[in-house]
Amino acid sequence: MPDPAPSVLRARTFEQLAPGDSATLVRRLSRVDLKTFALVSGDLNPTHVDAEWARRHGDARLVAHAMWAGALFSSVLGNELPGPGTTYVSQRLRFERPVREDDTLTVVVTVREKRADGRTVVLDCRCTNQHGEAVAAGEAEVLAPTEALELPRADLGELSLPSHDKFAPLLAAAETHEPMPAAVVHPCSEAALRSAIEAAERRLIRPILVGPEAKLRALAASIDTDLAPFRIVDVPHSHAAAEAAVALVRAGEAELLVKGSLHTDELLGAVVERDLGLRTGRRLSHVFLMDVPTYPKLLLITDAAINIVPTLDEKRDICQNAIDLARALGIARPKVAILSAVETVNSKMPSTMEAASLCKMAERGQISGGVLDGPLAMDNAISAEAAALKGIRSEVAGDPDILLVPDLEAGNILAKQLTFMAGAEAAGVVVGARVPIVLTSRADGVRARLASCAVAVLMAQARRVALLK
Repeated sequence: MPDPAPSVLRARTFEQLAPGDSATLVRRLSRVDLKTFALVSGDLNPTHVDAEWARRHGDARLVAHAMWAGALFSSVLGNELPGPGTTYVSQRLRFERPVREDDTLTVVVTVREKRADGRTVVLDCRCTNQHGEAVAAGEAEVLAPTEALELPRADLGELSLPSHDKFAPLLAAAETHEPMPAAVVHPCSEAALRSAIEAAERRLIRPILVGPEAKLRALAASIDTDLAPFRIVDVPHSHAAAEAAVALVRAGEAELLVKGSLHTDELLGAVVERDLGLRTGRRLSHVFLMDVPTYPKLLLITDAAINIVPTLDEKRDICQNAIDLARALGIARPKVAILSAVETVNSKMPSTMEAASLCKMAERGQISGGVLDGPLAMDNAISAEAAALKGIRSEVAGDPDILLVPDLEAGNILAKQLTFMAGAEAAGVVVGARVPIVLTSRADGVRARLASCAVAVLMAQARRVALLK
C-alpha cells in the first residue's frame, strides 16, 4: 500500500535541486475519480462514464481520461518536486496505453536539467500501471519556487458525489489474504478467461483452469494472453469440467468454484450430486450483492437465482446463508428485511405468514447472527420515513443489509430493476455448499466478476478461521 500523504508540503528552490532528484506518487483509479474528472472537464465520452456502453464496445472496464494520468504529474510537481510555488511552463506527454478502472498507477518525476536562466527546471515524467507497463511518459518544464517554503497540506474535506464504489472495500480486504486456490469451470469465453486472469493478477485467486485445453489455449492466443502461469485440467466438455472442478474441491486442491461459460444447471448439478458433490446440511441459495448508487451501503438480495418457490424451511436456510455471508464480509449484526407486498400479516398472503414465522424462528434461535423483521413492503423496508408514516417501529426498516424476497421471480425482477433502471452493479455468489461458488451472468463485466471473487475469497477465509477454532 502507498504511504499516506505527508501533512506538510515542502518547496525546493532552484539552488536546492539537482539532476537525479525524484519524487513518486502511487494512486488507484476509482469510479469516483472517473466521475469527478468527467464532471470537471466536461468530457462525457461514454468510454469513461458508461460501464454498459464500454462493455458493449469491447472494453472490460471503464477507461480513464488520458489527462487524468497527466494530472497526476501536476500533483507531484506542485506537492513534492519542486513543490509549492512551482509554475508550469510546458508539458509534453505520450500516452502509451489506456488506464482502466481499478488500475494502480505509479508516477515518477525526475529532475533532468537545470537551465542557465536560474529558474527553469526540466523533469522527466513516467507513469506505469500495476503490471509495470508504461502508461504515459514525457517531460515537464517548470519554474522552480523562489522560496524554500514549508506549508501545511490544505484540508479541503471530502468530495461528496453520488457514487457507488462499494465493491472497492471488498476487493481491498480480499487482497490482504494470500490468493485462494480456485477451480475455474470451463472458462471458454473471453470474458470468463479474462476475469480469471485479472483475478489472479489482483492476487485474489490462484486459478486452476478446468476445460478443454486446446480450446483454452486457442482462446488465450486470440486475446494475446499467456496461460503458462496457470494449471490446466484438460477435460473434453463443460459437463466434465463441472465434475472435475468439484473433484478438485473434494480433494482439497481448490477452496472456491468459479463459474465460467457453462450453464448454471450444469455446474450446480455436479455440486448437488448426492455421493460426489459438495452438499452440506443447508439448502443452496444465491445472493446478489448490489452496489446501488442511491443506497448508502452494500445491499444483499436473496434468493433470486436458484430456489424458485422456497418453503418456510428452505427460507430459513436462505436467510441463514445470507446472514453468514454478511458476517464474513464484516457486518457484525446483519439486518434482514423479509419482503412482501404489505407490512401486516395476512392469512391470504403466504409470504406474510412465512415472514412472521421466520421472525419467531429467529427469536427461538433457529436463525442466528442477525436481526429480522417482516413482513415489510419494499417502501418501508428501504425508507425509514415511509416506515414511520405507517407507524412501523423497527430496527431493520430503513436500514437493511439483506432483503429476503418471497420467491425467485420477485427477487430476479428486483435485482434487474436495480441494475437497469437505477444503475446498480451486482456481484453474485452461491452459498450453502462446502465452498463458496462464484456465479455471475454471461453479461457481467470484469468488475462484477472481480467483486464476486473477492466476496468468495472472504467467505472462504472466514471458513478457514472457523475450522481452526
